[in-house]
Amino acid sequence: MFTPVEAKKSNLITVGRITGVFGIKGWVKLKSFTDPQDNVLEYSPLLLKTKHGVKECEIAEYQFRPQGLVVRLKGVDDRNAAEALAPVDVAIDKSLLPELDDDDFYWHQLEGLRVVTIYEGNTQDLGVVSKVMATGANDVLEVKPDAQSIDDRDRLVPYVLDLYVKKVDLSAECITVDWDPEF
Repeated sequence: MFTPVEAKKSNLITVGRITGVFGIKGWVKLKSFTDPQDNVLEYSPLLLKTKHGVKECEIAEYQFRPQGLVVRLKGVDDRNAAEALAPVDVAIDKSLLPELDDDDFYWHQLEGLRVVTIYEGNTQDLGVVSKVMATGANDVLEVKPDAQSIDDRDRLVPYVLDLYVKKVDLSAECITVDWDPEF
């Protein structure tokens, strides 16, 4: 049904999740993590991260329903085959992502970067970005402490360029912020 692929996990980025089945003809519900949500349809091939390894698949058909996006994958023609897929993460190879402007970054590029604050003239290490969250108003960096950080506190730092985030340096693997370390 699907082609197994040899893929380095470090080259994959999760762009969605098959959350359940839809109907009896092999359709599945696809929760997209892309922005806008229909961008997930632009990528091919999609990679299913199953417990038996990574499997390559393609979307045969899709529909936008009141419940969200539903798709039928090539080779999945009945409910039983669709049920075997859910739940499973859907990924792509990072090389398929479009290039961004110099001051724009994908969330996966920020994860793992060290966060250093320069607050009231003092430079302090806050930890490492563990994930980025969307909150509606702005994205937020979740910063986890490590052996180099000033303490063992988790922090949430708003990702607001110029106001709090002063510099993102991918080559130095560091984000410089202006953030009170007491928060």
